Amino acid sequence: MRCNFDTIIERKGTGSVKWDSLEKRYGEKDLLPFWVADMDFAAPQSVNEAICRRIQHNVYGYTEVSCSVYEAICNWSKTRYEWPLQPEWISFTTGVVNALNILITTYTQPGDKVLIQPPVYAPFFRTVLNNGRQVVYNPLQPSGSSYTMDFDALESSIDGRTRMLILCNPHNPVGRVWRKSELKKLADICLRHKILIISDEIHADFVYSGHRHIPLASLGEEVAQNTITCMAPSKTFNLAGLATSFVVISNTRLRRMFVNALENIGVSTALLGITALEAAYRDGEPWLDSLLGYLEGNRDFIQSFLKDRLPMIKMTDLEGTYLAWLDCKCLGVTAKNLHDFFVHKAKIVVNDGSWFGPYGSGFVRFNIGCPRSLLQEGLVRIEKAVSNH
Repeated sequence: MRCNFDTIIERKGTGSVKWDSLEKRYGEKDLLPFWVADMDFAAPQSVNEAICRRIQHNVYGYTEVSCSVYEAICNWSKTRYEWPLQPEWISFTTGVVNALNILITTYTQPGDKVLIQPPVYAPFFRTVLNNGRQVVYNPLQPSGSSYTMDFDALESSIDGRTRMLILCNPHNPVGRVWRKSELKKLADICLRHKILIISDEIHADFVYSGHRHIPLASLGEEVAQNTITCMAPSKTFNLAGLATSFVVISNTRLRRMFVNALENIGVSTALLGITALEAAYRDGEPWLDSLLGYLEGNRDFIQSFLKDRLPMIKMTDLEGTYLAWLDCKCLGVTAKNLHDFFVHKAKIVVNDGSWFGPYGSGFVRFNIGCPRSLLQEGLVRIEKAVSNH
């Protein structure tokens, strides 16, 4: 399927957080956004058509998830990840962050400790702290132009109050697609210490040439029984506004606890979200394959641009996701002033590295999920700001 991802779609005036909140938040006009993790591409035509058909029914009542929805998810998982699922393992939520909050309160008690691996998606530690649990940092270690897990530090940080680890795979923001050997070692440590793993795999479909996404729960029955996996079509098909995600739990006891928690707080299924999910997983594969080729081109473009014209900014190897992790410590701007430099000098908005925890200072996260012309304009703006600095 040939898709024109170069098309510029006007998103201003649509209530887009990414585009419409810029002036209010940052006090500048004509900013280009490379921050919020949604893409500036139209969803697959099959999704648009399915939503239009459903809207024409004109009744939007409470929604039951049909067997065909579960079938679409299971087929997708088996085809894309070689991970066979059972429909009964799947529960729906309104988003992965929503799911994380419920998982933390379901399986831990106030004061319990939860391991995370920064620099990492900020809601990981927010959900832990806001629910009265303790965060334990197991920082990723820089290794050349990439990162690795520090397994020795992980094991030494575990004590009698440590109950859970939240994994990000593929990792946001450093772009790692964890290898089987790394996942196996992590899983073994957690099994040995009876630590439940919550695996956020929302970026599972964004894996580039030479890499493969391995669901942690696919590493064998013992690992599966100790793993809860969070997934969604929102990143893959740009459907975040439709508020649909799902959690996979093969462990019967853990699943019953989670389903009971969902019922207690009244989590319901989003009609149009479920409609879009089914259409995307059933018919969206050609679109995704085309998108991955385009994003890989964007990745190579930004890498080449930085090397040739902004060599003081170093980009971490981007194995997965559409979020580039840029080391700006040699830019000549203090970490404290880095965000202001990009907003007020370069006129672009990126995510400051400090948002990802105490180990992100001096970095920014740059969203490359956009037409290449916008990507190029953003990079040229940085280049001009640097030359005038």
